[in-house]
Amino acid sequence: MSNNIIDAKLLAKMFLSGAKNLEAKKEWINELNVFPVPDGDTGTNMTMTIMSAAKEVSNLGDNASMEAICKAISSGSLRGARGNSGVILSQLLRGFTKVVKQHDEVDVAILAEAFDKAVETAYKAVMKPKEGTILTVAKGAGEKAHELAVEGTTDITYFCDEVIKYAEEVLAKTPEMLPVLKQAGVVDSGGQGLVQVLKGAFDGFLGKEIDLSITEEQVTPGARAKESAQEEVDIKFGYCTEFIVLLNKPLNVKQEIDFKGFLESIGDSIVLVADDEICKVHVHSNDPGLAIQRALMYGQLSNMKIDNMRMEHREKLFHENKDGSWAEIETEINGAAELTPTYEPNDENIPLAGKVDSSAVSENKSDAKAETVTEAKENAKVDTAAAKEPETKDEAPAPKEEPKMPRKDVGFVTVCAGAGLAEIFRGLGVDYVIEGGQTMNPSTADILDAVEKVNADTVIVLPNNKNIILAANQAAIMSEDDDSDKKIIVVPSKTVPQGVTAIINYVPDIPVDDNVAAMTEAITTVKTGEVTYAVRDTVIDDVQIKQGDFMGIGDSGILSVGTDMSDVTFDMLNKMMNDDLELISIYYGDEIKESDAQDLKDRITLKYPQCDVELQNGGQPIYYYVISAE
Repeated sequence: MSNNIIDAKLLAKMFLSGAKNLEAKKEWINELNVFPVPDGDTGTNMTMTIMSAAKEVSNLGDNASMEAICKAISSGSLRGARGNSGVILSQLLRGFTKVVKQHDEVDVAILAEAFDKAVETAYKAVMKPKEGTILTVAKGAGEKAHELAVEGTTDITYFCDEVIKYAEEVLAKTPEMLPVLKQAGVVDSGGQGLVQVLKGAFDGFLGKEIDLSITEEQVTPGARAKESAQEEVDIKFGYCTEFIVLLNKPLNVKQEIDFKGFLESIGDSIVLVADDEICKVHVHSNDPGLAIQRALMYGQLSNMKIDNMRMEHREKLFHENKDGSWAEIETEINGAAELTPTYEPNDENIPLAGKVDSSAVSENKSDAKAETVTEAKENAKVDTAAAKEPETKDEAPAPKEEPKMPRKDVGFVTVCAGAGLAEIFRGLGVDYVIEGGQTMNPSTADILDAVEKVNADTVIVLPNNKNIILAANQAAIMSEDDDSDKKIIVVPSKTVPQGVTAIINYVPDIPVDDNVAAMTEAITTVKTGEVTYAVRDTVIDDVQIKQGDFMGIGDSGILSVGTDMSDVTFDMLNKMMNDDLELISIYYGDEIKESDAQDLKDRITLKYPQCDVELQNGGQPIYYYVISAE
């Protein structure tokens, strides 16, 4: 292979090498988190984003075209994007592939143009770009690429080496651009992740020996281990069904989600990969005919294959020895990892965050607000017991079609971690709760799938985490680009208490735009504090923090540090309070005893008798207490 040209096969190898290098460094990148909290997840988010695309690329085979590879990279990363860093990485890949897909072979000039487009696309995707981040590192790499192309460089080896060196120089300067990085003694974690992708891709170009296989654990960590344990005991769905649909016309995103949702309702181990002409399907089911009948809605079938896995399992699990005895042998049931449907957005670079005109809110809207979470739950008259999980694992229900409620004008999707918090949101009228938040940000595809399950014309999404807002906005844009029959509106709640306040401020009898404006305005009145522990020694805002210390983190930074959890929580709240605040809500986590939480409530009530103080079992992990004041 010439050092001046990259063809489709080499591009795929470089991309997979970059993904694997990022995956190998993800824990190191997680540790670069500025705050020493146990939920640093930049490396995890970026890895899961790029691995979603890597899975699609690896499934294309060795003879895929440049356009097919670029489509897999773009669509896989867009749908798999998690967290702010993951969304920005997906936009960089989207912009890069827009240029590359137009060529069968790529040289330095095309690479430089692709770098420019990547940076342009990513910056447009963020409403308020901040320097000293992954964006700055990407911009530096793009500037160097452009400079080398203008100088007439043609050797890609030299080009890549110089671009990576300059990206590392820019990364090293990020602490000078963001004082919080300098004080914590770290470089930007997202920028470091991008550099590792570039380094891995360069290793692939140089022909270094790299394991390019993509496992299910790398796409959805932990899922495969649970599946394997089940396979050793029982095969829930007996027929491995595979076929190709020769499409009458390309599937849109809604059709792909509907098709995939149907397959999930009749089986597991779903693969659904589509392009403009064909759709490849794999499902484990007890009734292959149902999958076939559904597929015939979209076109003709080809390459059909149905295997009885129970029979194969019995044949593979045991073999007869020459002496007539039976010996158990190791086996692995042939399965397939679940893939998200492919999607190619249009060429419009639409900013991911929109503006809301709060002036549209009528003056009397505030009268409709419930005074407390408890009152709102009582007014909702919802039997929350029905929403509880089965008490034993053996009773876990198989996937099934839920009875559809009548279509309504507005529905709600929210994100939270903790059974108690989920129950609170359901009691307040939320239709679908995505389990996630800190440590596990849901992907764009997760949000789209949740929205699809809500039978409403407009679905309001409450991210409840600043690191999920970009993915939610990306889901809204993808839905709009696909001309979906649902409109997604994101109310940018950054914390769970903000999400609770937003839903309480929703008034069914007024226009949706007025509601969104009221909800968006209401969340600005909420102060949130969260209590967790430090995972390393550091100094932030001139506060000395030791590993194992409890930390109270407010909206703008660390408010309290100490060795006594109750004192840290109390001190944090004291620094949040002012004379205008009337309601204090305490959500205690899964490691806190109710008696200890009640003692904290009594202490707070005594200090602030003018405020209503509520205590709720949130059941959230990582954070011992989440407290709001409004």
